[in-house]
Amino acid sequence: MFTLLLCCGIQPPSGVRADEIRPLPAVPGRRDLQFLDAIPERFVVGVPKSLEELARSPEVAHQGEPGPAPHRTSEPLRAVVLGTDAALAAVATKLMRIDAMWVELGYAPVEAGSAIATVWGLQGCAGGGAGEVTGARIGGGRDGLDFALTAPAKPTAVVRDDHGVVTLGAAEVTGPGEHPLVGEVIVDSEVLYSHAGNSRAGGRRGAERGAAPGVRMVPTTGRPGLAAVQLPPRPRRGLFGRWRAPVTPSPAPTVLQGRALQAGGQEIRLVRDGVEHPRPLKAVTFYRHLRDGQFVRN
Repeated sequence: MFTLLLCCGIQPPSGVRADEIRPLPAVPGRRDLQFLDAIPERFVVGVPKSLEELARSPEVAHQGEPGPAPHRTSEPLRAVVLGTDAALAAVATKLMRIDAMWVELGYAPVEAGSAIATVWGLQGCAGGGAGEVTGARIGGGRDGLDFALTAPAKPTAVVRDDHGVVTLGAAEVTGPGEHPLVGEVIVDSEVLYSHAGNSRAGGRRGAERGAAPGVRMVPTTGRPGLAAVQLPPRPRRGLFGRWRAPVTPSPAPTVLQGRALQAGGQEIRLVRDGVEHPRPLKAVTFYRHLRDGQFVRN
């Protein structure tokens, strides 16, 4: 196996066994990841059906439980990202765009609260999401990096959107600033969120009292591909917000699972794996990619 360690925004740790170690910015951009363009030609020896052929195929096996990559390679290739959720998502997006999801992808998070570590079950690995890199040590030890380098990869569903960006941990679809989303969110054919606003109360500001800000979407490692839930209403600020306490506990939120999520509305604010989309949107669609990922996870 050829191992490629991508150190995003931190110094490469000493004593790590990898065939290639490449320093990168904290969140690598397209130019930083251009070197990955040569990977398919270097490693792939048997090309399966193209994405276009899969999309035209009447079979739906590729939308069932995730499976191993159909590509035949000269040797396995594993890329391990040492960095943040945003860094890993950038690398995964690049691999998806060059149709290289056959690459085994490992992750050693360097900050606490990693949504990807939660989805991938990496919290039990010392160093995974420990939030500190000091010298050659990652968090409390090197177990997280060792796991990413040596544990077996597992087929995993991959969620992308119509902007060609992969989400591995979580995405939030809300209104601008602290305002709720004025619009609708549908998972497959079920409505998860619908909010029309309140023009009598002064437009968008009048609509925010007690309204859910929007929705949170997380990928599922297996079928169907994603799960989504309404975000809880933001607490009221000021004197009345402190005085008023809920009389009864809020009911458990509705969680919908499916293969696709569609959101439409006014000035949609989209944040994927900690990175905000550069401009407000009128619509966004998340859906399961035709290729499954091969991710090093629990």
